[in-house]
Amino acid sequence: MGAACLTDGLKITSSVAQPMAPLKVVNSAGVVGGAMQAVMKERGYGGEFGLDLTYLNVADGSKIISGLLGGDADVCMWSGFPQVLPAIERGGKLRIIAGALIVPVQAVYSAKPDIKSVLDLAGKTIGSGSPGSLLHQAMVALLRKHGINESKVQFVNIGASPDVFRGIVRGTVDAGLAEVDVFDQQEQFGVHVLKEGQLWDELPNFTWQAAYTTTQVISQKRDLLVRALAAHAKLYRYVSAPESWESFSRGRTAFAGKDDPVPARTYWNFIQRRQPFAVDLVLNEERINWVQELNVSLGLQRRVVPYEQVADMSIARDALRLVGTAK
Repeated sequence: MGAACLTDGLKITSSVAQPMAPLKVVNSAGVVGGAMQAVMKERGYGGEFGLDLTYLNVADGSKIISGLLGGDADVCMWSGFPQVLPAIERGGKLRIIAGALIVPVQAVYSAKPDIKSVLDLAGKTIGSGSPGSLLHQAMVALLRKHGINESKVQFVNIGASPDVFRGIVRGTVDAGLAEVDVFDQQEQFGVHVLKEGQLWDELPNFTWQAAYTTTQVISQKRDLLVRALAAHAKLYRYVSAPESWESFSRGRTAFAGKDDPVPARTYWNFIQRRQPFAVDLVLNEERINWVQELNVSLGLQRRVVPYEQVADMSIARDALRLVGTAK
């Protein structure tokens, strides 16, 4: 006997009345994402909404898109989405359905003593991903904010954030973006964060990660998407609360394969202080258009595509109503 709510003609029932249903989730690879998945499993949020969630983690956003369009996965729950928007403009049957990390969780680090400010980056090498990747676009946006044309620096494609950080420590690049989990270990690694280098302060409108899927999955598995977003809303709310430390720490240790308490505590403290997760799921037009306008300025899109053609937030809104009925 489960509670029920009727939304947009779709009857959604609680997990008591729903059978377990499989859903394949593909996400950006990363230790924190892995920790979140471990917390999801430990807390049983998927099962609470009648879902058997299977996670696949990949390093490249283009692999996420190809996996979704090829039917190898049903939904992405957290990944950078600048590449999704040009794909939609070109006719790709994709839709953004919720926010995930709504603020950047990166800072600009350097091991070079003479590089103290973003203004010192002109003429320097910056570790990044491929042109148009999340790391590249964030760095371009930061440089432009401080009056530096991106043509004045040399981007070096060395991979994801951990690869960039290793390059910074080794001195193979002058600076680059890395995650907040090493913020409290700057002295240990011989690095420092640049003045104006904390993206969460400098680029607060740059939504870092979102959830997206295909129009086919929306048509065929909408109920499962609603339940999956409801489970993730509970996950985001739990991890954003003080009682989550031990579970988050266990999850990070399980995924990383080692107990590394300092970065775990640093990241968790950041979550508590900055509240970066989309606890209310809905990603508004202003945030999506901010990324679209950056894409257009970089030549990745020809135009800003109307909000209703790139996003379907009705699924997130139904999920929030479902969370309200769940025990």
